[in-house]
Amino acid sequence: MRKTLILSIFFVYTIASSQTVRKYSNEFMNIGVDAAALGMANAVTSSTNDVNSTYWNPAGLIHLEDKQVSLMHSSYFANIAQYDFAAYASSIDGESAWGISMIRFGVDDILNTTELIDSQGNIDYNRISKFSTADYGFTFSYARKLKLEGFQYGVNAKIIRRIIGKFANSWGFGIDAGVQFEKNSWKFGLMLRDITTTYNVWSIDEKEYAKIQNAVEGQNQDLPESTEITLPKAQLGMSKKFEFHNDTSLLASANLNMEFYKTNAIIASDFVSIAPAIGFEYGYTDLVFLRTGFGNFQNTVQLDDSKKLSFQPNVGLGFKYKGIQIDYALTDIGDQSAALYSNVFSVKVDLGIFR
Repeated sequence: MRKTLILSIFFVYTIASSQTVRKYSNEFMNIGVDAAALGMANAVTSSTNDVNSTYWNPAGLIHLEDKQVSLMHSSYFANIAQYDFAAYASSIDGESAWGISMIRFGVDDILNTTELIDSQGNIDYNRISKFSTADYGFTFSYARKLKLEGFQYGVNAKIIRRIIGKFANSWGFGIDAGVQFEKNSWKFGLMLRDITTTYNVWSIDEKEYAKIQNAVEGQNQDLPESTEITLPKAQLGMSKKFEFHNDTSLLASANLNMEFYKTNAIIASDFVSIAPAIGFEYGYTDLVFLRTGFGNFQNTVQLDDSKKLSFQPNVGLGFKYKGIQIDYALTDIGDQSAALYSNVFSVKVDLGIFR
């Protein structure tokens, strides 16, 4: 029953409601990666400096001194949907670096009940089949230092592949660009996502669509739109790491996450909506890390039409030893409410330890 419900959500949200320009297209690409970053409420635009920069800000790849790999896993909707990330990055020389990454968000073994009732009106459970729906994002990243001291930039080329069983599938393409600047131990970062807008083209199986076209009288009579465009987003960040005499440190970071349409963010207009995020990482001897963060600040509308400020808290824990780092985050990336329940695990490895 749950997976039948999820099927309805995915099919209606992704296909039937598709418009030429949509505010919430390819949202799986906006969830975030790496338990360390998620534990800090994603406020890492300026501080990211490892293989996970392929997602957060490709300019951060410049800080790589060797090759790195990263893996992450998380679950959604009481383990119904699975969210995975894998990345590899390497320095090219002292002035440039590159990386590649993949995101998969999928729901498997969904019950297909479109043929449950035969032409005589009889229910035949043998006619139930299963299928999967999955979204894939492939990113190719390049970073380079600028001639201006303290500046570096990065660019992402993204390929989007989305599949809803044999009902429909799409291909998409987009570009991200980021920049970082460091001066007097302060770091600043700007990440522009989908700067060209990300364009998805859908292919819909008309034969399969016809099976559900008359399931509800008067609905699903016309084929949905075959194209959709993802609007640009921007993240502006700053951070500073404080070193203490007792082998401890504190990284403090903040982001302003901008969407160029009106939302429920605490700063909202018809042109831009801005939601702040803050994160902290306490480290001991570069071995143990404790993290917390607060993000997704919104003005939620109550039943009496009044507004209430809500936010999403996050916590995390990390261990690093000889180039291997394991991180865990307890965060609410599932439904964006204030309840903590999503468990995120990630691992990062410096491949130089094997030489």
